[in-house]
Amino acid sequence: MLSEQSAPVLRATLPTVETALGEIAEVFYRRLFTARPELLLDLFNRGNQANGEQQKALAGALAAFAGLLLDHPEARPDALLARIAHKHTSLGITSDQYKVVHQHLFDAMAEVLGAALTPAVAAAWDEVYWLMASALIAIEARLYREAGTAEGQVWHRMVITERYQETADVISLVLRPTEGRPAAPFRPGQYVSVQAELADGARQIRQYSLSAAPGGPQWRITVKRVPDTRGEEAADTALGADPRPEGEVSSWLHRNARVGDELTVSSPCGDLVLPEGDGPLLLASAGIGSTPMLAVLGHLVATGSTRPLTVVHADRSPADHALREEQRLLVAALPDARLHLWYEEGHDATPDDRTAHVAAGHADIGALELPDGLTAYLCGPLPFLRAVRGALLRRGVPAGAIHYEVFGPDLWRGLS
Repeated sequence: MLSEQSAPVLRATLPTVETALGEIAEVFYRRLFTARPELLLDLFNRGNQANGEQQKALAGALAAFAGLLLDHPEARPDALLARIAHKHTSLGITSDQYKVVHQHLFDAMAEVLGAALTPAVAAAWDEVYWLMASALIAIEARLYREAGTAEGQVWHRMVITERYQETADVISLVLRPTEGRPAAPFRPGQYVSVQAELADGARQIRQYSLSAAPGGPQWRITVKRVPDTRGEEAADTALGADPRPEGEVSSWLHRNARVGDELTVSSPCGDLVLPEGDGPLLLASAGIGSTPMLAVLGHLVATGSTRPLTVVHADRSPADHALREEQRLLVAALPDARLHLWYEEGHDATPDDRTAHVAAGHADIGALELPDGLTAYLCGPLPFLRAVRGALLRRGVPAGAIHYEVFGPDLWRGLS
């Protein structure tokens, strides 16, 4: 909880600091990477740095946390903190790195704010930072303990045992530990980080959902190649296809990952996981966002679930819908499940889709019959999440019953 002396200072300065946070984040990363260039090579996503998404995510997280301290001083923002903590543990972040971030962040604040950063203002924002950092450190310590690893020691060598070409730009890789033991257990909906050793010597890291049900001796990840779309018009607004450079790690995996090769992979992380219970569920995804939902579906089938289930997926076309047949078969194996598909192109139902409702255009949650007491799980690009979450809220689904995963930096207030 924020101290009595800091609360009024934070309330008075939040609008000014929030306006400047984007610039502060840019200066922070410039200072950080000048002092520690290895962090840009081997830890931070260079693509997200180049397109500015990481800077927006940092600014959004700080502003959101500060606002919650003021608006809800009695509560800790567990959803915000958990998502960051899981991402940090998947990267092997350690508690001592928060001191490094603090130094460069407050140097950046001093550079941008100048005389406005009085000692009282600096003290208030210092308190905000360490409240957030201390909470994250505690959550991350718990996650490391639960994974049975020392702080930061999340990396394992795994061998590729199978590779499948799912669509023109999506592959699946099946992995097992090099020691020959079974792969570690995970919760359906979680992801792992994969470290790629690129041609320039950088070891870039990306997260990929575990796309098959837990319980088997191997893991499966499904990787969509991110093409270079700069200079092209982003027509696929439902799937959030904003112009961006080629994905460094996804393209490297598509070109280089072959059966018998080894990869450096983290322990499973992620908080978009299915709780126990028998209440009705909605699983809504777009594009490659279907991958964690497949693990959830596989788990429901394996455990003989009878929960009422509505599955929604949106994609560019049936040919772009990775693991479409597997999704259909899993839904068909559940006694009280319905599958709704939306395609922007080539949407006519095929024989394989006879058990699904297939329509043209963007996913329309408002047209579906949804049961009371629904819990929703969403995964996909931000425009899709924003549209589906808004539709669910208008249908009366409580905000606390809507859970989501974003592939990439979470822009926090982008869903409000």
